[in-house]
Amino acid sequence: MPLVTTKKMFERSMKEQFAIGAFNVNNMEIIQGIVDAASKENSPVILQASSSAIKYARINYLRKLVEAALEEHDIPLALHLDHGSDFETCKYCIDQGFTSVMIDGSKYDFDENIELTRKVVEYAHDKGVVVEAELGKLAGVEDDVNISVDDAMYTNPEQAEEFVNKTNCDSLAIAIGTSHGAYKFKGEAKLRFDILKKIKEKIPNTPIVLHGASTVIPELVEMCNKYGGDIPGAKGVPDEMLREASLSGVSKINVDTDLRLAMTAQIRKVFSEEPGVFDPRKYLMPARDEIQRIVEHKIRDVFCSSNKA
Repeated sequence: MPLVTTKKMFERSMKEQFAIGAFNVNNMEIIQGIVDAASKENSPVILQASSSAIKYARINYLRKLVEAALEEHDIPLALHLDHGSDFETCKYCIDQGFTSVMIDGSKYDFDENIELTRKVVEYAHDKGVVVEAELGKLAGVEDDVNISVDDAMYTNPEQAEEFVNKTNCDSLAIAIGTSHGAYKFKGEAKLRFDILKKIKEKIPNTPIVLHGASTVIPELVEMCNKYGGDIPGAKGVPDEMLREASLSGVSKINVDTDLRLAMTAQIRKVFSEEPGVFDPRKYLMPARDEIQRIVEHKIRDVFCSSNKA
């Protein structure tokens, strides 16, 4: 099966009330773990790369690894640019074969965000590529994204309707309380489902995206720390909240931090328990297996997208 856009995935997700997992990729093992899990769960999946991931892995390698995954598995798979910061980055990824791009103009004022997003949409749609935009600012740090809590803001439902109408974007990332990185909440986790409901009422036909939605799985944090890590007080979005979001009209949920924790925890474990190991396969295979286990859990138990391929 060739790469697809997210259009049909999202149409079905809105109709049947489930979310598509969008997982950030950086190397072969991460891609294998994600796609093996999605295939086992018979689920569509979105592989997404940030600008930092593209700089690290190089775009030709990422694209060929994704093509290899398509040769092995017959599931709907989209290749998405995560947090494109400008028109040139989005254009580059479109021209390199990505089927979906995100233009993140949330750092600009409302009118500038509209102008930038519309420019990307016009170019992308002419190439058959879909566009995700963002309205509202998520706090946190992840790759090139660094927003302080003071600068974060919830998405305004009225503005969301105007924004979508003026840009013609294909999906919209909103801010309802999630944040990037491993330190999402200082107190109890809380998402503004009331804002989500109002936004869905205003733009019922537009797929909604949640960024910064890793659970920051406690057992993985504990494993990292047990084997020499230093990640105190890390806290993410509980599974039950993400499941509620999946059933409440969110079509795409982004996961990055949980994959980083899964890989790091297993590598640390091997290094600690088997200090004589220096064959990368000996520590990358359990890391890949842990990523697959986590992604299977997300798809099956949280996003409700098993058997939706």
